[in-house]
Amino acid sequence: MQTRVSAYAIVMEHDRLLLARLTDASPIFTPGLWHLPGGGIDPGEQPVEALTRELREETGLELTSAQLLDARTYTVQRRGVNWNLTALFYAVGVKGGAPTVAEVEGSTDAAVWTPLADLQDSMLSPAAADALRLLESGGAVELPVTAVR
Repeated sequence: MQTRVSAYAIVMEHDRLLLARLTDASPIFTPGLWHLPGGGIDPGEQPVEALTRELREETGLELTSAQLLDARTYTVQRRGVNWNLTALFYAVGVKGGAPTVAEVEGSTDAAVWTPLADLQDSMLSPAAADALRLLESGGAVELPVTAVR
């Protein structure tokens, strides 16, 4: 069993959620699903540092604020590896702009603002589906998206 702790961004702009599409390089969740920007925390790295790095790599956007909202655990099997994932969910503010994937051959190949009304569990990773439920229950706050200066 592999253990991983990840930090994920719940980034809202009006009624849209920022999502990233997973590629085959995704170590835990199924490629093609839409997932929250974020990822594994490297040894010695603080969760918000990991969140800042992953958000920049996967969306090209700069973190301006982060508030820890919740933590969830997942047990997933992928490529013959059993994973025990602890996911830290942050409400995140970012400098506004069009999201673009900055990393090459990484775990995501697209980043988009998606209207909440268009989201269905079948298109989302388990963590993104949990974030959507958190939003629907009023458990998440919307931090400001600031204009790029």
